Amino acid sequence: MNSAEKEISYKSTNSYSTLNTLTEATKNVWLVCHGLGYLSRYFLRYFKDLNPTENYIIAAQAPSKYYQGKSFKHVGACWFTKENTTTEIDNVCNYLQAVLESEAIPEDKNIILFGYSQGVSVALRYLAKYKLKCKDIIIHSGGIPKELEPEYFKNLNTKVTLIYGTKDEYLIPERMEYESNRAKELFGANLDIIPFNGTHEVNVTLIKSL
Repeated sequence: MNSAEKEISYKSTNSYSTLNTLTEATKNVWLVCHGLGYLSRYFLRYFKDLNPTENYIIAAQAPSKYYQGKSFKHVGACWFTKENTTTEIDNVCNYLQAVLESEAIPEDKNIILFGYSQGVSVALRYLAKYKLKCKDIIIHSGGIPKELEPEYFKNLNTKVTLIYGTKDEYLIPERMEYESNRAKELFGANLDIIPFNGTHEVNVTLIKSL
Protein backbone atom coordinates (compact mmCIF):
# COMPACT_ATOMS: atom_id res chain seq x y z
CA MET A 1 0.00 0.00 0.00
CA ASN A 2 1.49 3.30 -1.10
CA SER A 3 -0.65 6.10 0.35
CA ALA A 4 0.12 9.79 0.65
CA GLU A 5 -1.61 12.84 2.09
CA LYS A 6 -1.25 15.93 -0.09
CA GLU A 7 -2.31 19.55 0.29
CA ILE A 8 -3.71 22.14 -2.11
CA SER A 9 -4.85 25.75 -1.83
CA TYR A 10 -8.14 26.93 -3.28
CA LYS A 11 -10.60 29.78 -2.94
CA SER A 12 -13.22 29.25 -0.24
CA THR A 13 -16.32 31.22 0.81
CA ASN A 14 -17.69 31.58 4.33
CA SER A 15 -20.38 33.71 5.94
CA TYR A 16 -20.48 35.98 8.98
CA SER A 17 -23.31 37.80 10.74
CA THR A 18 -23.76 41.38 11.90
CA LEU A 19 -26.00 43.14 14.38
CA ASN A 20 -27.03 46.82 14.14
CA THR A 21 -25.65 49.26 11.56
CA LEU A 22 -22.20 50.78 11.23
CA THR A 23 -22.71 54.56 11.09
CA GLU A 24 -20.94 57.76 12.13
CA ALA A 25 -22.63 57.40 15.52
CA THR A 26 -21.09 53.98 16.12
CA LYS A 27 -18.50 54.02 18.89
CA ASN A 28 -17.61 50.35 19.30
CA VAL A 29 -17.15 47.60 16.73
CA TRP A 30 -17.11 44.13 18.27
CA LEU A 31 -15.43 41.22 16.49
CA VAL A 32 -16.81 38.18 18.31
CA CYS A 33 -15.81 34.52 17.99
CA HIS A 34 -18.36 31.97 19.18
CA GLY A 35 -17.79 28.71 21.01
CA LEU A 36 -18.06 25.13 19.82
CA GLY A 37 -21.46 24.23 18.39
CA TYR A 38 -22.74 27.73 17.67
CA LEU A 39 -23.74 29.45 14.46
CA SER A 40 -22.84 33.13 14.19
CA ARG A 41 -26.40 34.35 13.58
CA TYR A 42 -27.57 32.79 16.84
CA PHE A 43 -24.51 33.91 18.79
CA LEU A 44 -25.52 37.51 18.09
CA ARG A 45 -28.36 37.26 20.61
CA TYR A 46 -25.90 37.63 23.48
CA PHE A 47 -25.15 41.17 22.32
CA LYS A 48 -28.66 42.42 21.55
CA ASP A 49 -28.92 44.39 24.80
CA LEU A 50 -25.95 46.60 23.97
CA ASN A 51 -26.81 50.11 22.83
CA PRO A 52 -27.62 49.56 19.12
CA THR A 53 -26.59 53.07 18.12
CA GLU A 54 -23.15 52.86 19.70
CA ASN A 55 -22.32 49.18 19.13
CA TYR A 56 -21.90 47.29 15.86
CA ILE A 57 -21.37 43.54 16.23
CA ILE A 58 -19.55 41.32 13.76
CA ALA A 59 -19.96 37.63 14.58
CA ALA A 60 -17.49 35.45 12.74
CA GLN A 61 -18.58 31.98 11.61
CA ALA A 62 -16.56 28.83 12.28
CA PRO A 63 -16.08 27.06 8.92
CA SER A 64 -16.73 23.42 9.82
CA LYS A 65 -20.44 22.63 10.13
CA TYR A 66 -21.89 19.42 11.57
CA TYR A 67 -25.21 17.99 12.74
CA GLN A 68 -25.77 17.97 16.49
CA GLY A 69 -27.49 14.95 18.00
CA LYS A 70 -29.12 11.98 16.31
CA SER A 71 -32.10 13.88 14.91
CA PHE A 72 -29.92 15.62 12.28
CA LYS A 73 -31.98 18.80 12.64
CA HIS A 74 -29.68 21.22 14.46
CA VAL A 75 -26.42 22.39 12.94
CA GLY A 76 -23.38 23.53 14.90
CA ALA A 77 -19.91 24.62 13.89
CA CYS A 78 -16.31 24.10 14.94
CA TRP A 79 -13.28 26.33 14.35
CA PHE A 80 -10.67 23.58 14.19
CA THR A 81 -9.65 20.25 15.75
CA LYS A 82 -6.39 18.44 16.48
CA GLU A 83 -6.35 17.28 12.83
CA ASN A 84 -4.18 19.46 10.56
CA THR A 85 -4.42 22.22 13.16
CA THR A 86 -1.69 24.54 11.89
CA THR A 87 -3.26 24.85 8.44
CA GLU A 88 -6.75 25.28 9.89
CA ILE A 89 -5.53 28.05 12.20
CA ASP A 90 -3.97 29.89 9.26
CA ASN A 91 -7.20 29.54 7.29
CA VAL A 92 -9.30 30.90 10.15
CA CYS A 93 -6.97 33.83 10.82
CA ASN A 94 -6.95 34.76 7.13
CA TYR A 95 -10.75 34.54 7.10
CA LEU A 96 -11.05 36.93 10.07
CA GLN A 97 -8.71 39.37 8.38
CA ALA A 98 -10.82 39.21 5.22
CA VAL A 99 -13.97 39.92 7.26
CA LEU A 100 -12.52 43.08 8.76
CA GLU A 101 -11.13 44.23 5.43
CA SER A 102 -14.56 43.73 3.88
CA GLU A 103 -16.23 45.80 6.61
CA ALA A 104 -13.79 48.71 6.10
CA ILE A 105 -14.11 49.96 9.66
CA PRO A 106 -13.22 53.66 10.08
CA GLU A 107 -10.16 54.36 12.23
CA ASP A 108 -12.13 56.41 14.78
CA LYS A 109 -14.06 53.34 15.99
CA ASN A 110 -13.10 51.33 19.06
CA ILE A 111 -12.41 47.70 18.15
CA ILE A 112 -13.37 45.15 20.80
CA LEU A 113 -12.12 41.60 20.28
CA PHE A 114 -14.26 38.99 22.05
CA GLY A 115 -13.78 35.24 22.27
CA TYR A 116 -15.97 32.74 24.06
CA SER A 117 -14.95 29.15 24.86
CA GLN A 118 -13.26 27.75 21.72
CA GLY A 119 -13.49 31.25 20.31
CA VAL A 120 -10.86 32.41 22.83
CA SER A 121 -8.16 30.41 21.04
CA VAL A 122 -9.37 31.81 17.71
CA ALA A 123 -9.35 35.43 18.86
CA LEU A 124 -5.93 35.28 20.52
CA ARG A 125 -4.28 33.49 17.62
CA TYR A 126 -5.68 36.07 15.22
CA LEU A 127 -4.48 38.87 17.50
CA ALA A 128 -0.99 37.35 17.63
CA LYS A 129 -0.77 36.92 13.85
CA TYR A 130 -2.29 40.16 12.57
CA LYS A 131 -1.57 42.52 15.52
CA LEU A 132 -5.10 43.89 15.49
CA LYS A 133 -5.31 47.32 17.11
CA CYS A 134 -8.14 47.13 19.60
CA LYS A 135 -9.39 49.07 22.57
CA ASP A 136 -10.46 46.02 24.56
CA ILE A 137 -9.91 42.27 24.48
CA ILE A 138 -12.36 40.02 26.28
CA ILE A 139 -11.55 36.33 26.76
CA HIS A 140 -14.54 34.47 28.17
CA SER A 141 -14.40 30.92 29.57
CA GLY A 142 -11.82 29.52 27.18
CA GLY A 143 -8.28 28.19 27.01
CA ILE A 144 -5.25 30.17 25.91
CA PRO A 145 -3.29 28.43 23.13
CA LYS A 146 -0.12 26.84 24.47
CA GLU A 147 2.07 28.05 21.62
CA LEU A 148 1.48 31.75 22.32
CA GLU A 149 4.39 33.55 23.95
CA PRO A 150 4.63 36.96 25.70
CA GLU A 151 6.73 38.30 22.81
CA TYR A 152 3.68 38.08 20.54
CA PHE A 153 1.97 40.75 22.69
CA LYS A 154 4.95 42.81 23.88
CA ASN A 155 3.73 45.97 22.14
CA LEU A 156 0.11 45.45 23.15
CA ASN A 157 -1.17 48.39 25.18
CA THR A 158 -4.75 47.22 25.44
CA LYS A 159 -7.04 46.33 28.31
CA VAL A 160 -7.53 42.55 28.51
CA THR A 161 -10.39 41.11 30.57
CA LEU A 162 -10.57 37.43 31.43
CA ILE A 163 -13.99 36.32 32.68
CA TYR A 164 -15.13 32.88 33.74
CA GLY A 165 -17.80 31.15 35.80
CA THR A 166 -16.72 29.73 39.15
CA LYS A 167 -19.03 26.76 38.53
CA ASP A 168 -17.85 26.14 34.96
CA GLU A 169 -17.81 22.36 34.45
CA TYR A 170 -14.94 22.64 31.98
CA LEU A 171 -12.75 24.88 34.11
CA ILE A 172 -11.90 23.06 37.33
CA PRO A 173 -9.93 25.16 39.88
CA GLU A 174 -6.56 23.72 38.77
CA ARG A 175 -7.30 24.52 35.12
CA MET A 176 -8.49 28.02 35.95
CA GLU A 177 -5.37 28.68 38.01
CA TYR A 178 -3.28 27.60 35.03
CA GLU A 179 -5.25 29.78 32.58
CA SER A 180 -5.05 32.79 34.91
CA ASN A 181 -1.29 32.41 35.23
CA ARG A 182 -0.95 32.08 31.46
CA ALA A 183 -2.98 35.26 30.97
CA LYS A 184 -0.80 37.12 33.47
CA GLU A 185 2.30 35.86 31.68
CA LEU A 186 1.05 37.10 28.31
CA PHE A 187 -0.65 40.37 29.23
CA GLY A 188 0.89 41.48 32.53
CA ALA A 189 -0.46 44.72 33.96
CA ASN A 190 -3.01 45.04 31.13
CA LEU A 191 -4.96 42.06 32.51
CA ASP A 192 -8.09 42.16 34.65
CA ILE A 193 -9.60 38.86 35.87
CA ILE A 194 -13.32 38.80 36.70
CA PRO A 195 -14.86 35.54 37.97
CA PHE A 196 -18.65 35.30 38.24
CA ASN A 197 -21.05 32.94 39.95
CA GLY A 198 -22.14 30.77 37.03
CA THR A 199 -21.49 27.80 34.77
CA HIS A 200 -20.11 27.51 31.22
CA GLU A 201 -22.42 30.15 29.80
CA VAL A 202 -22.13 33.52 28.12
CA ASN A 203 -22.57 36.14 30.84
CA VAL A 204 -24.73 38.76 29.12
CA THR A 205 -24.95 40.98 32.19
CA LEU A 206 -21.19 41.13 32.57
CA ILE A 207 -20.67 41.81 28.86
CA LYS A 208 -23.06 44.74 29.06
CA SER A 209 -21.21 46.18 32.05
CA LEU A 210 -17.87 45.94 30.27
